[in-house]
Amino acid sequence: MKKNTLAAHNIKFLFLAKIFGSIRFIAPVLTLFYFARGLDEAQILLVMTFFSIGVLIGEIPTGIFADRFGAKTSFLAGSLLGIASHALLLFAYDPWIFFISSALTGLAATFFSGADEALIYESLVLSNEQHLMDKAMGRIGSATFLVSILVVIIGAFLAKDLTNEQFQRLILLGVGFMSAEFALLLFIKNPPQQGNYNDHVYSQLSEGFQAIKKNPEVLWMFMNVSLVFIPAAAIFEQFDQKLLVDAGLPVYLLGIVYAVSSLGGFVASNMIGWMTARINRVSLLFLTGMLAVAGLTAAALFHTFLWVVLGVLLVLKIVNAIRYPVYSQLSNDIIPSKVRATTISLLSILDSGFDIIIFLSVSGMALSGFTPMFLACAAIALLGVMIPVLPRKDSLQNARVKKLS
Repeated sequence: MKKNTLAAHNIKFLFLAKIFGSIRFIAPVLTLFYFARGLDEAQILLVMTFFSIGVLIGEIPTGIFADRFGAKTSFLAGSLLGIASHALLLFAYDPWIFFISSALTGLAATFFSGADEALIYESLVLSNEQHLMDKAMGRIGSATFLVSILVVIIGAFLAKDLTNEQFQRLILLGVGFMSAEFALLLFIKNPPQQGNYNDHVYSQLSEGFQAIKKNPEVLWMFMNVSLVFIPAAAIFEQFDQKLLVDAGLPVYLLGIVYAVSSLGGFVASNMIGWMTARINRVSLLFLTGMLAVAGLTAAALFHTFLWVVLGVLLVLKIVNAIRYPVYSQLSNDIIPSKVRATTISLLSILDSGFDIIIFLSVSGMALSGFTPMFLACAAIALLGVMIPVLPRKDSLQNARVKKLS
């Protein structure tokens, strides 16, 4: 990747902002925090459902916002809302406060959703490096794993007794680092062609819908990625702490386990360019999807064995690190420039709908035990893997030419 370009500048600051924004010391004990504050398994899945409701409400308006005012302004608004939603956990002793906090967190995420991809892809276009989109997104995404290596160890240690005072300390530390994220986002620079859409909102939405209608392969590949991600990441990660502790892992070792798995995700994220140079992107999505299905099945059948849970945790972390950047490259090669954030947001509406349906369906199984819940998750992931991924042929050819040049 070329140096001293707008793409290099934005990737650097988005990477740094991602690091500070990902420092949530409550993360390694979040599920245990939920249980300590009185939530049960079904209510935890409802917390996730409210996150999806927040996303569902915010996706289209924030996508329109990003295309009109630029990614930088969108990021700043989302960062402020994220700080507020995280701080609300300090006062969360009743389920409804958790639901509100989760919904606001989902809404905050939509200010980044689509806008980050639009920012990076349009920045790469300026230096004729758009074929490196998956590598760039992998680099930015690796920030989360890099942070986790230290944060999960520190967070688990600071909350080793699971007391209310320890939980509050972790939340306050998270708010402080999220404030540093806001400061870093001030250095982001919008590409000249981004944030200038001035037509009527109806026209903007219409162009987004037309982009999907004319290129249905974007919709299919999005469904493929989404239906694997929801069970393999969103649901599994809500219960991996419970699985590990029930299988015999001491609480103080949770941080070490998460650090190792995060290191695996970090390495995988930074090797995406190497992998896609050797494996067809469509094949890579299929292989990682089947790994997710196998992992969820193993978690369902053998979750009482600690070594199985540890293995599944590592496999799913690596799978989730690889799949989204690869999808991002394939889809952004097709989506038109001036309504990129709007189009991605329209697709994310579908993801939120899947979230709500799946979370509510699986929540009914949660109280019956992990086996039926994770078997259902494996079936959903398998359905997603079976949805065909059909990249645009000319985009695939261009990528090959770029690699050879």
